[in-house]
This record gives sequence, C-alpha cells and structure tokens, in this order.
Amino acid sequence: MISFESDYIAGAHPFILKRLAETNMERLSGYGLMSPESDLALPDIAKLCDVFYIGGTKVGALCGEAVVFTKGNKPPHFMNSVKKRGALLAKGRLLGIQFDVLFTDGLYFEISRHAIMMAEKLKAVFRENGFDFYLESPTNQQFIILENCQMEKLKEQVAFGFWEKQDDDHTVVRFATSWSTTEEDLDMLKSMITVL
Repeated sequence: MISFESDYIAGAHPFILKRLAETNMERLSGYGLMSPESDLALPDIAKLCDVFYIGGTKVGALCGEAVVFTKGNKPPHFMNSVKKRGALLAKGRLLGIQFDVLFTDGLYFEISRHAIMMAEKLKAVFRENGFDFYLESPTNQQFIILENCQMEKLKEQVAFGFWEKQDDDHTVVRFATSWSTTEEDLDMLKSMITVL
C-alpha cells in the first residue's frame, strides 16, 4: 500500500537523524533554550514579520512545530504558559537540532520544493485521467473529487484522507505529498487510477 494520507507519515529526514546521533552526548540547556552560537536565526524572515510559524513534521522533523517571535516581542510569561499547558519539551535539543539541520544549507527549502514538485506531478496524474478537483491548491495538499465507488476501490491500495462528502455519489479526498514522496509512489498511483 502506498500512502498520501498526510504529509507527516514518514519518519525523520536522514540528515536530522544523523545530526541527532552526532550530538546525542552534548550537554545542552533544556526547556527550549538554544545556544547563542546557533545559526537558527532567520533574519530575512524576522525583518518581515512579528511572529512566524514553522511546521517541522511536514519537512522531515521527528516532531515539532516552531513559533518564532522576532524583535523581542514574545508575550509576557509565554514560556511559563506553554509549560503549564504541557506543550514545552524538557529536552529542547530535539527541536533545536532538527530546525538547525533544516535551516542549514537550505535543506528546508530544498525538501519543501520537492514536496510541491511531487504535488504538481500528482495533480497531472489525476488531470490526465479526467478527475475533477475540489479546488486549485498550490500546496502539497491536493483535493480530488472521486465517485464513491472509485474511492472505495482506490482505498484498497492507497491511503489518503477524507475531506468531505460533495453529494450522495461523490466525495472530496485529500492527497498529501511530502519530503519522502517518490516518483515510484506516483507511478504506482497512476497505474491504479487509470483502471478506476
């Protein structure tokens, strides 16, 4: 079975796992604090906004999403509030190293481009076979309208997400690509939908 169910079904990107293993025995401060030597700063993005969000699992992080406050505008008692609600990792190294790897040498942008390129190819596969789209999406998530009988047949071999019923006979489903989507995945999908 191949899966387009979500964009975080695969484990961590190999570069992240390698870096975690390399730094495993380093003693670092916990609770999300980063080393001042870290090159995790994103000055170009920071100049353009007051806060931004980075989805890590979508691009090969083991876990984690990052909210980055710029210009010293972190809300008062933010870390305390996050910790009280169980959202603060005691070992900040896990998040810090992952994002450090992702933003070193443009890896984040490279594998994000790959996910979008795979989504564009996925769109072409469905279009070439006469399927309709619920909406035009420029992202790694594509929303296709399937006849219910097509959906049932396809889900025997392919995992994808339910979005909503369009009518009694049609369902909108979501296919998501990621850093780990391969050309072989798309070839297999193509062979399956051409016979629907």
